[in-house]
Amino acid sequence: MGYVLGIDLGTSSLKGLLMNKSGKVVAFAGADYSLLHPKKGYSEQNGEEWIKACETVFSKLIEKVSDFQKELEGIAISGQMHGLVTLDEKYNTVRPAILWNDTRTTAQCAEIMEDFGERLIEITKNKALEGFTLPKILWMKEEEPGLWEKTAHIMLPKDYLIFRLTGELATDYSDAAGTLLLDVAAKKWSDEILEKYGIDAKILPKLYNSIDCVGKVSPEYREKFGFEKEIKVMGGGADNACAAVGSGITVSGLGMVSIGTSGVFLSYEEEAHSHYKGQLHLFNHGIPDAYYSMGVTLAAGHSLNWFKETFAPNESFEELLSDIHSIPAGSDGLLFAPYIVGERTPYADSKVRGSFTRIDTTHTRSHFARAVLEGITFSLRDSKELMAGLTGRKFDKILSVGGGSKNKEWLQIQADIFDTEIITLTTEQGPGLGAAMMAAVGLGWFNNLNECAGTFVHYKSAALPKSENVRKYNEVYESYRKIYEATKDL
Repeated sequence: MGYVLGIDLGTSSLKGLLMNKSGKVVAFAGADYSLLHPKKGYSEQNGEEWIKACETVFSKLIEKVSDFQKELEGIAISGQMHGLVTLDEKYNTVRPAILWNDTRTTAQCAEIMEDFGERLIEITKNKALEGFTLPKILWMKEEEPGLWEKTAHIMLPKDYLIFRLTGELATDYSDAAGTLLLDVAAKKWSDEILEKYGIDAKILPKLYNSIDCVGKVSPEYREKFGFEKEIKVMGGGADNACAAVGSGITVSGLGMVSIGTSGVFLSYEEEAHSHYKGQLHLFNHGIPDAYYSMGVTLAAGHSLNWFKETFAPNESFEELLSDIHSIPAGSDGLLFAPYIVGERTPYADSKVRGSFTRIDTTHTRSHFARAVLEGITFSLRDSKELMAGLTGRKFDKILSVGGGSKNKEWLQIQADIFDTEIITLTTEQGPGLGAAMMAAVGLGWFNNLNECAGTFVHYKSAALPKSENVRKYNEVYESYRKIYEATKDL
């Protein structure tokens, strides 16, 4: 039969998705781990937790699938982006990994932009933001020079797991693009950036395509878990690149809106252009020689979760949203700006905060609940408008994944605000599916990821825009866009 395993190394858990050649999900297993917050704004993780979680997933799959050990042929890993993992000469971790959601590096980001300015965007296609890896390296050099002196290898979270499984020091282009060290168009580490900050290229992992085999599971792991075949490990990818692959974003014309804790509006790109000037992220795709652009809402699902926990802690989301269908588009004038932890796109402002505006005595809790959903979607429309305005791109359909795809009324709100048909996946498996697809292509089961998507990814129509609501939301959106300028200085 033959199986591939897509591993999703996330911020709070590791998940394994086992699939066969026909694109069927054979089994799923997961394991949680903890975050470390030693100081305000710090977010770290012990890499050994990822290893233990992966071993737990292996053990659970052995229990669930009788021929897992016999038939596993390939593995690829999707990883949380930007995290800094440091190893010494003996390949021991120097310190806990500094994660993507760590905000200690504001000063270092300012330093990088002052040093490079527009040149940074020319090379990396992105501005320096706290989430990226390079500012973390500069912070470590400045604040922990003794630990930096011990550092012989740096890598990203999923690459550490690859190293432990195979003994190989490797990364892929999609994850490397989130470091601010990669020349995105040239697909090589940037000599200019490395030289400026005194970073020896020898400490960086070798670069691969996501579908390339970077190594094989070591004899020690094969013996420990009873694997019978030589198991190839592919380059894998950044979580958003893997989510795009697993959602079939492998050709132009289809956009993706993903609503989790944060929110993402993502689009396939054929070239590493500079149209966005850092206003949107542009990264290498999991597809060789392709790219994807991305705008980010920092508090998407987080805004809805905050609202529920604050105003309806004893109710389910279904109960909280049960009456929003009775509230008209635009929530009778009530507006919500989801900037409760700052905002990424289009403002890159960590200090702005959220707001409800235009409240009056007719507004009920259901008005507020609907306004939260509308505000989150307006924020994601900001990214769509940037893509359209700067490149002329149009979307035939938009795929909704994550929490925003679970509520029928919210799907209709998305269709109306984006003025585009919304589709969903028949089975949503996220980044783990994209990683499994990379493993399948790497094994030669398919010629490329687009061909693989035809077998592994399936859609269904979810909502069509309603012209009356589209007109109303276009008016409301113009008011929403004024909120940032009106409130940022408060």
